[in-house]
Amino acid sequence: MKSERSIYLLIGIFVLVIMVIYFLWSGEAGGTIMLFAAAGLGIMPGLYLAWWSRRMELRPEDRPEATMADGSGPVGAFPGNTIWPFVFGMGAALTALGLVFGLWLAIVGLAFIISTVLNVTLESRRGGTV
Repeated sequence: MKSERSIYLLIGIFVLVIMVIYFLWSGEAGGTIMLFAAAGLGIMPGLYLAWWSRRMELRPEDRPEATMADGSGPVGAFPGNTIWPFVFGMGAALTALGLVFGLWLAIVGLAFIISTVLNVTLESRRGGTV
C-alpha cells in the first residue's frame, strides 16, 4: 500500500498548494473551500492507507523480492454471456422516461427491473444461463 498511499497524499498536497495559490490570487472564499474539500479527498484516503499499511503484512506488490507466483491468487468462476444487464438498462431507461411521460411507462420499467433482479439471482445460483 506504499505506492497507493503516496499517490493519494501527493494529490492531496498538490491540491492544498493550489488552494493556497488560489486564495492568495483571488481572495475568493467559495473556490478556496471547494479546493480544501478536494484536498481532503486525496489526504483522507492517503492517511487511511498509511494507517493500515503499518498494521498489515507486506503484500507481494510491496516486497522487492517477490515473484510473479507470489502475486497470483485463486481464479474464480466468471459469469457467461447474459442478456440481463441489457434488460436492466432498458428497465432503468423506461422507469426514468416514465417519470417524465407517464406512470404507465415507469410501471413497465419497474417490471423489467424486477424480472432482471429475479433472473440474475436464479442464474447465479444455477451457475449458468437461464
